[in-house]
Amino acid sequence: MLKSFLNWKVLLNLLLAIGVFIGLVWLTFRWLEIRTHHGQEIPVPNVVNLSVQDAMKVLDESGLEYEIDSPRYDPKYRPLQVLKMWPSAGSRIKGSRTVQLIINPKNWAKVSVPDILDRYKNLAFRQLDQVGLKVGDTLYEPSIQRDAVLRMIYNGTTLKPGTLLPRFSTIDLVIGSGPKRDINVPNVVGLTVQEAKAVISQNLFEIGLVEHEDGGKDESDIVYYQDPAAFSIRDQGMQIDIWASKKTPAEMSVKIENLNSQHRVKIDTTAVYTIWDDDNPTPPSDAPPKNSSGNPSNSSDQKPKDDPKPKKTTVKVD
Repeated sequence: MLKSFLNWKVLLNLLLAIGVFIGLVWLTFRWLEIRTHHGQEIPVPNVVNLSVQDAMKVLDESGLEYEIDSPRYDPKYRPLQVLKMWPSAGSRIKGSRTVQLIINPKNWAKVSVPDILDRYKNLAFRQLDQVGLKVGDTLYEPSIQRDAVLRMIYNGTTLKPGTLLPRFSTIDLVIGSGPKRDINVPNVVGLTVQEAKAVISQNLFEIGLVEHEDGGKDESDIVYYQDPAAFSIRDQGMQIDIWASKKTPAEMSVKIENLNSQHRVKIDTTAVYTIWDDDNPTPPSDAPPKNSSGNPSNSSDQKPKDDPKPKKTTVKVD
């Protein structure tokens, strides 16, 4: 058996197999060297402070790969300027390595506008400041919501909550100045219910009771009565009740009289009222004063008293 193993043909095949194995190993390592550019290193060019377009061109010419990131805007630098790079300039790396570029974005990152509508103005200011938005002009307009934010405006356009704006953008706020005092109640008699509601809201009054003669809800019915009465003096924000019918106000005269008796208080303007001073609430008797004997005394016999008589004021309501 040993003799057959030492046969020259077997030895030849064994040597050939060893040679093929060694050749495959050498070729494998050689292929890896070529593939990985073993021993070949490329100096990293300095692209800091270049624009991102120029930096990309330089790295392409050097045969280097690159990745770009723009995490935060800095107004001290130009938009799209390269701020940092890694590996640093002058380092020697393989061509397969990737160079990381940090650039300055074009503008601040966008933030979502918070919902501050109907919020108290000081709370709204804090919420805007927390997300990085600035308050510009504060405009006031009549509203029953005193000091509440009614609208948000950016570059002349009304903003909706959730709109994305660049960080540190400036927005204007429209704030309620509160209701006006002692103004005329609008006249809505003769209007449809729909029109009356619009007029009441436009004048910043509240819509109160809406009673339809037929018990329905048809907003095309005509208003024939309102309380408070038209042109009476009230504060904004108060309720205005209305009564409506499919008939005209002239046809509802009986109903109007009944409502007047319930809602319109009549004052007797012909009565005469006597007002006495608070210090002397009891009016004096009409009889002449008596002396110590009990008999009426003449005015000439009377001595002036230290305490004056109670003042009497007569008021007549015209």
